Amino acid sequence: MLGARHLEKSKEDKLFQATGMPDRKWWSDLWPNPKRILSALGIKPGMTVIDLCCGDGYFTAPLAQIVDGNVYALDLDPKMLELAQAEVARVGGTVKGWIEGDALDLAQFFPEQADYVLIANTFHGVPDKTELARVVDRTLKPDGRFAIVNWHKRRREETPVLDKPRGPKTEMRMSPDDVRAVVEPAGFEMEGVIDLPPYHYGAIFRKSTSSG
Repeated sequence: MLGARHLEKSKEDKLFQATGMPDRKWWSDLWPNPKRILSALGIKPGMTVIDLCCGDGYFTAPLAQIVDGNVYALDLDPKMLELAQAEVARVGGTVKGWIEGDALDLAQFFPEQADYVLIANTFHGVPDKTELARVVDRTLKPDGRFAIVNWHKRRREETPVLDKPRGPKTEMRMSPDDVRAVVEPAGFEMEGVIDLPPYHYGAIFRKSTSSG
């Protein structure tokens, strides 16, 4: 999903690498039931959730339904936020807060700590992944969860959608162990990895009790 950004540059230069929002048609072809993906990741009613780098709202709308509107959505691109707002309105949902801002400034935007932070299809392009994880750590309640949805570490030619190779470049893809190596130093413990067919996985981290 589009949205997370690097610091100290113009807005255009702050895009994380290879995180452009794809055509919605192939996204829905890949995952026709996004609510099922979210449930598999352990998102439940009653949680406060941050959809980090929400893009056009493909996950924001079903998130809002699951947690009854108790979701914040952040993206740097105002056009993406407009699309996300329209999608939430289309399904008759509500969102607690829409934030136009840099993912690395996450902690300063939210008036309350969250139970869960989700980032989908963006983490591979973050220049300083451990720093972003530290920011997420400061945003979560004790024992909160941080879920990272990534493409499997397979050659791009092996992950077609609608008959064309999709996803980030092969060399940018991360295995769950790669993700673990950069997230755990920020104050997390890996809780588990779930497969999200056909080409993704979700790495779920729990905020360590010793991390603030």
